[in-house]
Amino acid sequence: MSEGRTTFLGALLTTLGPISMAIYTPAMPELVRALGTTEAAIKLSLSMFFAGFALAQLVAGPLSDALGRKAATLIFLSIYLIGSMLAVLAPSVEFILAARLVQGIGASVGVVVGRAIVRDLFVGADAARILNTIGIFLAVGPAMGPTLGGLTLAAFNWHAVFLLMVGFGVLAGLCTLLFLRETVVPDLQRLQPARLLRTYAEVAGNLQFLAACMVLAGTIGALYAQATMLPFVLINKVGLSPTQFGVGMLMQSGFYLLGSLTLKLVVKRLGGPRAALTGISLCGTGGIIMALSVAFVPPFFLSIMGPVAICTFGLAFLTPHVVTASMAPFPHVAGSASALTGFIQMTAGFLGGLAAAAIGDPLTAFGTIIPIMELTAVAGFIALHMLERRA
Repeated sequence: MSEGRTTFLGALLTTLGPISMAIYTPAMPELVRALGTTEAAIKLSLSMFFAGFALAQLVAGPLSDALGRKAATLIFLSIYLIGSMLAVLAPSVEFILAARLVQGIGASVGVVVGRAIVRDLFVGADAARILNTIGIFLAVGPAMGPTLGGLTLAAFNWHAVFLLMVGFGVLAGLCTLLFLRETVVPDLQRLQPARLLRTYAEVAGNLQFLAACMVLAGTIGALYAQATMLPFVLINKVGLSPTQFGVGMLMQSGFYLLGSLTLKLVVKRLGGPRAALTGISLCGTGGIIMALSVAFVPPFFLSIMGPVAICTFGLAFLTPHVVTASMAPFPHVAGSASALTGFIQMTAGFLGGLAAAAIGDPLTAFGTIIPIMELTAVAGFIALHMLERRA
């Protein structure tokens, strides 16, 4: 496939999970009231999505290596559509929890195949350039998600929010069917349990991979974890309406988009490693400001979203180089390597969400958990830098 087609399909599939989360977040407080349930139960629905997304990647990756990228993608998109329809028709919070789990399982294929097709066809600076472009689309899609979700909620009801996800799943399926060309030679032997375990052991035993995953778990994982806290902080603590929350979340994705566009302009002069160093410095700085802001400043919109913007701008500089570094040693099992990368970062987001639920107060959780995750990423980056210098 051409670079343009690879970028388009990679962006479309990679945004499947984040946009499914972003569209949903403005409806979370409304679901508490509509279903007569608790904030903790609705927060758990995001955690169920994370759990399904994280665990299913471990299956989606090897399946895409064994059956081919296209067949595996279509199978999992069908699962995603089933989960979305279950959510539309859900009569209780228990159905919502089950539907979000199924949705997460289906959406897991997106990030796995989106990265794998890039690794199948491109390496080095070319791969990093495509991943940065995918990052631009990744910012635009989820940026529109909370706004679109909030406007839909204001115009209709929470059922319509899940209908948007049905539409997105149908679009992804049609584009996969029409435009995705197979980029790997299918090999069913890759599904043999012994061979599968050897593959994951090989990937997990690589120190460069582990250090890169530590960075991604701390930064991208923090992005997922804070999604369980920000609706309740901004709506219940700061006082925004669901529609205002949806518009306000443009600051998060807008700064990711700004970072991606800026990187596109300066990456030739900076180079991938120096751009990543700039990014991780911003992530660490944003995390520290976030902790101090929550501890010493009464919450208002900029006190919450200002540090988030710094972190997401840095994340855009960081991701292309670190993702490329994580997958570089594994051209023969790119699907499995991508799956394990996604599993680790989503598990970090899932655990962050569980920790937030355990703390109880969303503002305290936000000011504690997210800074810890960002600083953990800084430690992982230092380790990755040392390994790359040694190599």
